[in-house]
Amino acid sequence: MSSVSYPPLLCLADPSAYQTHFEDKYCRGPISTFDGIKVWFRPDKFQHDFFESSNRDGVKDRFSTQRAERMNWIEATLQDPAAKLKQGWIKKERRYDAKRRVAVVKGNYVVVIAINQRNPNKADFVTAFVADTQHTLNQILASPSWTPTQA
Repeated sequence: MSSVSYPPLLCLADPSAYQTHFEDKYCRGPISTFDGIKVWFRPDKFQHDFFESSNRDGVKDRFSTQRAERMNWIEATLQDPAAKLKQGWIKKERRYDAKRRVAVVKGNYVVVIAINQRNPNKADFVTAFVADTQHTLNQILASPSWTPTQA
């Protein structure tokens, strides 16, 4: 059971308001994980992180309310010591990557960070999403566990 309190869903007026919130909350400095990794966020990642492909073809053309309303869960997930930590999958290379840390909380909410190659105490935010099919969730949960010694 998580010892972290997850905030309520975020309900803002439009994508522009969500983008402003993202930049104000996350892009002004790092957020520390429960185990001391400083995670950095870039404003130019907003399109990638809060839009989705309407045709599942990789073209992110539709604002995702589902992703955006959980925006404040990103910080809570990073700070949750009860999160299930898994290695990320590099699709192009068809392999697991211990430098990608995937945290799963609340059953199916996923946050991915990329550990810095030279400094394992720093990372970049990659993405966050709801694993909306059982197949996707099963694939993530079947990944090897992530441990700091691997990164």
